[in-house]
Amino acid sequence: MIKRILIYVSLFFAIASANAEQTRFVMSAPNAVEMGQQFRLTFTLNDRGSNLQLPPGLTSNFDVLMGPSTGQSTSIRTINGRTTTEVTFSYTYILRAKSEGNFEVRPATIEVDGKVVESNSFKIQVVPAQSASQQQQQQAPQGGQNGQSSKSVDLGGDNLFLRVEMSKQNVFRGEQIISTVKIYADPNIPISGFDEVNLPTYEGFFTQDIEIPNQINFTREVYNNRIYQVGVLKKTVLFPQQNGALTIKPFSMTLLVQQRVRPRSFFDDFFSGIQTARTTITSKAVRVNVKDLPTQPANFYGGVGNFSVSSEISAEDVTTNDAVTLKFTVKGSGNLRLIRNPELKLPSDFEVYDPRSTENIQVTDNGASGSKTVEYLFQPRFEGDYTIPSISFAFFNPATGTYETRSTQEYTLHVEKGTGEQAATMMSSRQRENLQLLGQDIRFIKQGNPVLRMKGTTFYGTLFFYGIYGATALLFLALFIIYRKKARENANVALMRNKKASRVAVKRLKAAAGFMKKNDDEAFHEAILKAFWGYLSDKLSIPVANLNRESALAGLREKSVDEEQINSFVEIIEQCEFARYAPSGGSQARTELYKKAAATMSRLEKQIKR
Repeated sequence: MIKRILIYVSLFFAIASANAEQTRFVMSAPNAVEMGQQFRLTFTLNDRGSNLQLPPGLTSNFDVLMGPSTGQSTSIRTINGRTTTEVTFSYTYILRAKSEGNFEVRPATIEVDGKVVESNSFKIQVVPAQSASQQQQQQAPQGGQNGQSSKSVDLGGDNLFLRVEMSKQNVFRGEQIISTVKIYADPNIPISGFDEVNLPTYEGFFTQDIEIPNQINFTREVYNNRIYQVGVLKKTVLFPQQNGALTIKPFSMTLLVQQRVRPRSFFDDFFSGIQTARTTITSKAVRVNVKDLPTQPANFYGGVGNFSVSSEISAEDVTTNDAVTLKFTVKGSGNLRLIRNPELKLPSDFEVYDPRSTENIQVTDNGASGSKTVEYLFQPRFEGDYTIPSISFAFFNPATGTYETRSTQEYTLHVEKGTGEQAATMMSSRQRENLQLLGQDIRFIKQGNPVLRMKGTTFYGTLFFYGIYGATALLFLALFIIYRKKARENANVALMRNKKASRVAVKRLKAAAGFMKKNDDEAFHEAILKAFWGYLSDKLSIPVANLNRESALAGLREKSVDEEQINSFVEIIEQCEFARYAPSGGSQARTELYKKAAATMSRLEKQIKR
């Protein structure tokens, strides 16, 4: 009876705990706003609640202009045949900051089934309001029509720019730095795509890239007391390899920016007003000061960071000529890939082989960390007791600015004489080619019937000799002629690109077919665009940087391509560019587009060649 009561009580508390965990009360708002700007403060609750209490002290820093506006939404999910329904209630307030600064919004509360539930807290930064002159710089230029414009537009250095953000700019040689390449855009400037991207080169650094999503996600960030939409283009872990001042040179990229055109009439304002403009932005140079390491101890093998070491031996009781493996492992964060293999001092009676190292390194936003393992392989040749010395490993710790030493343990190796002749024992398949035969260094005279030939005869001067000599000369002459012909063709870059244009385009179309099967809509249309632009660049001998719709159409007409094929090419390009920024018609539309692209490419190839 008591056992049953305990089971019921446990079930009651388990159900109550589950219900408590299922109640979610979330408060959200922008992390940064301008002074005088209105913004939304939203609360979402997955259960029906009452008596919502705003965070304490909220009204002392913000004016509540409106609210709460309530809403309700229902979502239905089916997982493994089980359908669940969730109802979400929302409460929205319109706020406006009273003053500039950084504020922490404390949790709000609401009652659910008689219980008080708290929301999360968050921080919000209020920056000065943008001046009128800055707002005017973002307005679009006059003129232009809907669609693509090849005209370059200067949007101002404070509205759209590139920046290389370094985690540190004063470091020791070999110390890791996190470099983040970011693009900053005013929230009123919509970026529709990238036309040409040149990322920075890090001369003087050993680099390891940090994996980031292929799709750029823009987030709000405050920089120089102003709010921007910020996207991360690349993250890299840098290890400086030189002393002194290292400079990350400026780099540039060309963007496609959608801007509203000033209307010329009532109808222009009703139907459109958007044009896509090209603008090129360039980053500023970034300087990193690299200090040299202090005088290095003898047991320093290039490690800069924070590490620990350990070791492991395969056996301590062996027989002569048995293979013994000692594993040395260094773990931690730092320049693991640049650490040299430590020296292991072994007795002279051992047969020693080259060490082999393996690495297990992860590169994240916190830098490079993981482990490096070095395997030392050796054979004792005589019986006895031997001491395998510890490995002393010194590394430089940038946090303390000093060298620190870690050592492994010593091992005592007991070797007994093996049974039989084991001098020719093979240790393992991976080291078999390195082994030597011991105890067999005296060879017997070769026995058997030798092959003898008459003294005084020679191959030189025979008819067969001159035949081989002549054939070799002819072969050399033929190869020389072929080589000169190929060299002349390769020197003509435009000709080679023209010849290979069709094959390269077919490969890119095959890549598009692969993306089509995977239902990767964005990559599919990107591959179709690359196939056509690359094909026309090679066929028309127009550099990619100067290739646009106008130059492509002019080149095709110069090659006497039919207008029907030119119109088909234009339709494909427009459909792909539209699909990159708007949902496409599904798999059927992609299949039809792929067939049309392949047919158009084939007809263009025939008409350009004629």
